[in-house]
Amino acid sequence: MTRSPNSALAQRLIERLLTAYPGIIAGAKDSSGDWNNTKAYLDNFAKAGFDVFPGSETFLLQGLRHGGVGCISATANVNPGAIAGLFATWQAANADAQQEGLNTIRGIFAKYPMIPALKAATAHYGGDASWSTVRPPLVELTPQQKVSLAGDLDQAGFTMPGLKG
Repeated sequence: MTRSPNSALAQRLIERLLTAYPGIIAGAKDSSGDWNNTKAYLDNFAKAGFDVFPGSETFLLQGLRHGGVGCISATANVNPGAIAGLFATWQAANADAQQEGLNTIRGIFAKYPMIPALKAATAHYGGDASWSTVRPPLVELTPQQKVSLAGDLDQAGFTMPGLKG
């Protein structure tokens, strides 16, 4: 698979910034959703101390195994314990199983518009419907979507401990 022109352009920009501002440019989040793009950043820059963060926990374990330093993910807002757990134990025997669990939860959220889904989950597990409110241009999940999301998350064993006061 070849990289997109935008990926090559971004890498050239990183190279230029690292050369022009050594010690100042510290890292980047790759939100491309393309493991090959993230891996290219890791291969080209991580050994030099440039921190690379995949933009989704679906690449957390692969990223760590290739020199990444974590991930920056929207679902970290609702699933921080599991994501931090894998980050802390990524070299453990059960790391692949932990990654699969993260992938399952991320996959459920990915069926819906992300921000409204995160807010709907917070409303559901927190027992406070006002959390479902979103601001334009976002649109709140439909009642059917909320039921489906909660059902899928419940079936996957997802929880948000400590959310209810």
